[in-house]
Amino acid sequence: MNMINAVPREVLASLKYVKQFAGTTIVVKLGGSILQDDALLDQICEDIALVRAVGVRAVVVHGGGPAINAELTRRGITWEFIDGLRVTTPEMMSVIETVLCGSVNRRIVRALNKAGLRAVGFSGLDAGTLLCKPADKRLQLVGEIERVNTQLIDEVLRMEDDLGSRGVPVIAPIAVGRDGQSYNINADWAASRVASALGVTKMLFLTDQDGILDAQGKLIPELDAGEILQLIEDAVVKGGMLAKAQTVLYAIQHKVTDVHIMNARRAHAIIEEMFTDAGVGTVCRLRSRARGG
Repeated sequence: MNMINAVPREVLASLKYVKQFAGTTIVVKLGGSILQDDALLDQICEDIALVRAVGVRAVVVHGGGPAINAELTRRGITWEFIDGLRVTTPEMMSVIETVLCGSVNRRIVRALNKAGLRAVGFSGLDAGTLLCKPADKRLQLVGEIERVNTQLIDEVLRMEDDLGSRGVPVIAPIAVGRDGQSYNINADWAASRVASALGVTKMLFLTDQDGILDAQGKLIPELDAGEILQLIEDAVVKGGMLAKAQTVLYAIQHKVTDVHIMNARRAHAIIEEMFTDAGVGTVCRLRSRARGG
């Protein structure tokens, strides 16, 4: 009996993708209400542990908008967004840094540790990982990343304990300016710049949405750079998705081959996207090609 023929086709396809991605690094960006749902976060972290177990290194970059909103509201602080970016006053910066580097980052680290990984949480301030300049006077303490120092990220990725638990960096999007000031960084931009600096080929955005939608609200399975630009020009993507689309454009124009935007509430979306022939959400590439994996 031919043993290969006895193996289900789906298993063979999965093994093909495991072989393809083993030894590579992915960047996973977590944001939105995912970070408020402990059960969902646990499931995602278990999937990241499975990915790590087959030899794929993972870097997690996170946001925390709902948690920031809740804490600002509790303190009676109002806020506004310009082009999808939160105007950040010095008073707000203190709150944002506390929320992102404290409660949100710790929650993700705990969930990854629970899944059997050796997670290390830090922000872009640590070891000068994210260096920035002010993005726009209107946005006040919002930064634009100028350089990513990957040394600390690389050190964590190389970590492995006696039980085989592997290191996973968990990065909060706070950067440091040349003046030593902390700056708020859009988490999508942080993820894209980290992915580009690491030279990864695949980045996954886990969001509250199924992907990028067209003018009729229908999911677009695949986009290239020109199509993304057209959606931006036509104002089809706007608000938070506008900022995300701009960061996706940066990523695919700077070494990242595939950027996937998917709904985190889809069970095992990471596994399905990476190790099956099924497409999940929207995949963005510099140029269109046949989809799969």
